[in-house]
Amino acid sequence: MRGVLPAVWSGLRWAHRQVDGQDRWEAHLRRCAEHGHPPGSRADFERRRADAKAAVPGGRCC
Repeated sequence: MRGVLPAVWSGLRWAHRQVDGQDRWEAHLRRCAEHGHPPGSRADFERRRADAKAAVPGGRCC
């Protein structure tokens, strides 16, 4: 039982980070640091991501 709770907690944390977009944001920050340019704001990042998603044909239901 003791080994199950940390595994469940880890899974829930992973799922929350996926839904929240935290993993994508952190990956973006790492890429910006590797290339040596400032990352901008999280809001700008999310806006660009949403625009790119909307530009794909079939990416939306309507």
